[in-house]
Amino acid sequence: MKVKCIFLFLAFVAMMACKNNNAGIRPMVSDITQSVYASGTVKAEGQYVVYSTVNGELKKINVVAGDLINKGQPLFELNSEKAKLATENAQLAYELSTEQSSYIKNKVAEMELKVISARDKVSLDESVYKRNKNVINQGGISQVDFERSEVAYKNSKLAYESAQRQLEELRIQLKNEEKRNQVNLKLNLENQSDFTVKSIFSGKLFDVLVKEGDLVTPNTPLAVIGKAGSYIVELNVDENDMALVKKNQEVLVTMDSYKGNVFRAVVDKIYPIMDERSHTFKIEAKFIQTPENLYPNLTVEANIIIATKKQAIVIPKQYLVDKTYVLVDHDKKRKIKIGLFDYEKVEVLKGLKADETIYLPK
Repeated sequence: MKVKCIFLFLAFVAMMACKNNNAGIRPMVSDITQSVYASGTVKAEGQYVVYSTVNGELKKINVVAGDLINKGQPLFELNSEKAKLATENAQLAYELSTEQSSYIKNKVAEMELKVISARDKVSLDESVYKRNKNVINQGGISQVDFERSEVAYKNSKLAYESAQRQLEELRIQLKNEEKRNQVNLKLNLENQSDFTVKSIFSGKLFDVLVKEGDLVTPNTPLAVIGKAGSYIVELNVDENDMALVKKNQEVLVTMDSYKGNVFRAVVDKIYPIMDERSHTFKIEAKFIQTPENLYPNLTVEANIIIATKKQAIVIPKQYLVDKTYVLVDHDKKRKIKIGLFDYEKVEVLKGLKADETIYLPK
């Protein structure tokens, strides 16, 4: 009997505890900040991975990790024996073309003289023809002699026009020959220069990813370079939150390497395309408060501040039903209008007074 009484007493206590757990609460007046969570990494400004544009064996590495480098500075040299041979052949071809060009230039000079001579003959034959035309009716010249002068004028005119065409063709041939060999030489010189990998801007070499003797392709990462002492935060934002993110919004950044510290940044760039694999958007934020020591690829977590409101009427998020309703009178659903929200609280804009009691949904 004693055991039964104890059991009944414990059951009563448990029932009262469950009842008290859903006794209801009233809205609170509190500050609320809505933010979007994002994760990402620290990047050096302008950080990029260096690649070669050609295949080859890595012959020499001219730098070490940590070096400050200048724009155009040679970083890596690939074996370029074949490229050198191709350039030498192009140089020989260019020299031969120069000799050919000299020959064509002489032909052009000769043809220019022929054009002048043909032009002078046209002028002479034209004057004879016109004079004979004036005197033939007066019997000063026979019909045969007149026709001879006419034919001579027409032939010299045709010869002059032909000489002009030949001269123009030689000039075009000379121009094309010189241009073609100059382009060929230039392409081979540029191809040879591709075997020397250079930096595209001044900055810091953070890492060298290869060693001498490695076989390199255009898909082989060689090094990581970025601007020295200038860092940004590269973040990934879920597609469901992206519509809320705007430029110049404040970002609160935390890092495992600075536990307990929060650093302020601001949204600086939004990339307008979604990564199809992760369904996230990439954004960049610039530090307002920069940690003393930063390194590329440090992991970060961040909250992008969407809006802040002081003295708002708020309720705990778990009291919201279907994102639109709350329970009053224990089980009666009432529609409310919500405003800002965070991970714990929801702002109530309309539909609930500060002195009313709401209940947890069952």
